[in-house]
Amino acid sequence: MALSATNLTQQYASINLNEKSSTVDHSSQHGKELGKQLIKDVSKARIESIDTDTCAPGDEDAFFVADMGEVYRQHLRWKMNLKRVKPHYAIKCNPNPEVLRLLAELGTGFDCASKAEIETVLNLGVDPSRIIYAQPCKTKSYVRYAAEQRVKQMTFDNTDELYKIKRFFPEAELFLRILTDDSSAACRLSDKYGASMDTINDLLTLAKDLDLNVVGVSFHVGSGASDPQCFARAVQDSRIVFDQASDIGYNLKTLDVGGGFSGDLFEAMADVLSKALDEHFPPGVRIIGEPGRYYVASAFTLACNIIARRDIVDPATGETNYMIYLNDGVYGNFSNLIFDHQFVTPRVLSKRDKSTHNVVYSVWGQSCDGIDRITETCTLHGVLDVGDWLYFEEMGAYTKCSATRFNGFTDNHDILYVSSEPGASALLNY
Repeated sequence: MALSATNLTQQYASINLNEKSSTVDHSSQHGKELGKQLIKDVSKARIESIDTDTCAPGDEDAFFVADMGEVYRQHLRWKMNLKRVKPHYAIKCNPNPEVLRLLAELGTGFDCASKAEIETVLNLGVDPSRIIYAQPCKTKSYVRYAAEQRVKQMTFDNTDELYKIKRFFPEAELFLRILTDDSSAACRLSDKYGASMDTINDLLTLAKDLDLNVVGVSFHVGSGASDPQCFARAVQDSRIVFDQASDIGYNLKTLDVGGGFSGDLFEAMADVLSKALDEHFPPGVRIIGEPGRYYVASAFTLACNIIARRDIVDPATGETNYMIYLNDGVYGNFSNLIFDHQFVTPRVLSKRDKSTHNVVYSVWGQSCDGIDRITETCTLHGVLDVGDWLYFEEMGAYTKCSATRFNGFTDNHDILYVSSEPGASALLNY
């Protein structure tokens, strides 16, 4: 019988936190360590309740464990390093309801790109003023829906969009999205969105002629950016656009610095961005951002069961390597390997073999498609077999949200919740 994903896990996490709370220094590093331990403990408690020889179909499906304390820490990290920038979480990367509930309680804004995303946030009781409809090319009916819900902030980067907004939502508060250098990003966006600098004057002039309310500029340096200096260049270009807008008769009030923030480079990015903002924009200008993966990537861990194994003997050396097959793959929660250009590291959660010698594996997904390979080669300790479990960290961004039901496999995997931070536990009533 499947475990109760929420109740059992929250009780389990609460017990662990209470036992440690009197002696624990809840620093960021300790919080991370506590979070990883909670995730491991809860994962092992889950799999120990499953007998893959006798369980009902689907009881041994892959599952996530999410540490809401990690999301909370990332928010504090943002506040400490980017004091001027109000985060608007990009929910497309992970619209998990507990993540959204926590961020709503923390007072963040939200970056939405569709009617469904806007509706999801509004249903949390979030005021429409905390939402930016950050989609430069919008469906007409969605623009009408935004108007009905008074979600005024939205982006544009072309003339047709201005005519569309004039017709369906002339009171909207518009952000001109400009083209940026996103050559360092894992997922580039400039081929699709962003007005080039030589078109800015014409776009702003048309907006003025249409009596539309342009209130700011937005940019996006690409998802998973790796060059902090790209923010500096984009801020410089934004300053030019602010000045051009002023010449046309606009008094722009807000700069949207987009997303692209990654956990490993965050402090370096924040330093470059903060210095550029202070140099080019006075304190009176409102600054917002659209972090997505930054908040959630490290908060989610995925556990998978080994469903099959093939032994590969090298005829020259006699050494045996193994192909192992998991109950998830690139058409499922490992969609980030395809769509987000990510790499994952398998780790052993549970195995019956007690040996610790190094063994080489390739790791494959469960579908019938030959591209469904998770890891080309990796080295793990001991010989893994059918029924053993692996886990993968950093699985919170562009995973479950882009999973499919290809080959008839489920895209509805359980998520167990823990909290390694008392602040997050209090806000979520864990």
